Amino acid sequence: MVRFGEIFLKSEAVRREFLNRLRDNIRAALKASGIDGTITITRSRVLVSTESPVDLVPVLSHIFGIIDIAPVTMTPSDMDGLCDAAALLAKKHLSPSTRFAVRARREGVEGFSSQELGAEAGSRIIDAIPDLKVDLTNPEYEVFIEARKGGSMVYDTRTPGPGGLPYGTQGKAVSLISAGIDSPVAAWLMMKRGVRMVFLHIAPGRFGGTDISKNLTSNLQALSRWTPGIELRLVTVKAEPLFQALMDLSDQKLRCVVCKRAMLLLAAEYAKEAGCDGIITGDNLGQVATQTLHNLAPISAGIDVPIYRPLIGYDKEEIITLARKIGSFSSEPGDTSCHVLPSRPVTKSDAGQIDACMDELSMNSIIRDILSQATIIKIKNEEIQSG
Repeated sequence: MVRFGEIFLKSEAVRREFLNRLRDNIRAALKASGIDGTITITRSRVLVSTESPVDLVPVLSHIFGIIDIAPVTMTPSDMDGLCDAAALLAKKHLSPSTRFAVRARREGVEGFSSQELGAEAGSRIIDAIPDLKVDLTNPEYEVFIEARKGGSMVYDTRTPGPGGLPYGTQGKAVSLISAGIDSPVAAWLMMKRGVRMVFLHIAPGRFGGTDISKNLTSNLQALSRWTPGIELRLVTVKAEPLFQALMDLSDQKLRCVVCKRAMLLLAAEYAKEAGCDGIITGDNLGQVATQTLHNLAPISAGIDVPIYRPLIGYDKEEIITLARKIGSFSSEPGDTSCHVLPSRPVTKSDAGQIDACMDELSMNSIIRDILSQATIIKIKNEEIQSG
């Protein structure tokens, strides 16, 4: 049994659309894992049936839109059938003196209330296993009963899913991705909200560290685990001409802000070309010189595609915690340095300064040239495929 959250709050038409996308994403994940199963959508649940339900849990727990997963026993909807199934399940896990609780709910089934169902099931369990203790506040074990007109269920385990909205329900965006910690976390947060990603990597070549490519691949593979069976796309721009131009900038302390403007402009151009609805960045307020309030606005000036910064209010420890959850964190990233970084980057700039530097370097022309030579690869089920 798959439970979904805020999808239930949508209008009938939107809910149907979102659930159909969730079903398609589940189907893709099952196929990628070699699992044969059937998917049934009810008003408030999705049921996935297969010969080995336990195998489904690690697959479904990585699908956006799912809040939790439970292997369930399907039962008749009468009081005796529900209570017998609950007692049978509890006997497999309970021992005397254990504190337990029954959580019962009813939808479309007549003849008894949720409270009566819970009380009767609790009595049957106590009859089967002596010396148990009922504790509805802090139980050591819980058994859940859902009496539903379309099919009743008993279960005792819930595995959390990532929540959010089904991947692909909220349009498409270009995500600037690097070898660092922040950008894959920012992308994951937007993927969790249903945004389909096109990843854009601006490769520094000789102006960057030797481990950038390795870490970038690891980041993409980690994100691919959260879209099982669904293809991700990486667009790589070989940007040595851009970084060489930055090295020649007359006011070197402006290199970083000009670089970020160029990256956003490059992403905006590709977004329009690919029909994307926004740009995702890993910016986090105050973390580095380009991410101060005095720099974020002038850097973004003139970019005519919406820019989304999901990490803007996070601190570094929160980002690292998420990176660990996602699987993209590395404690030994190696050399991912930027060789263009000036010794004293400016923390306060204005749009006019950046515009002047862009003109000095003929940056628009450089961006057009390097974008025309972009390469594309695909990632699916953690495997890197050819373009």
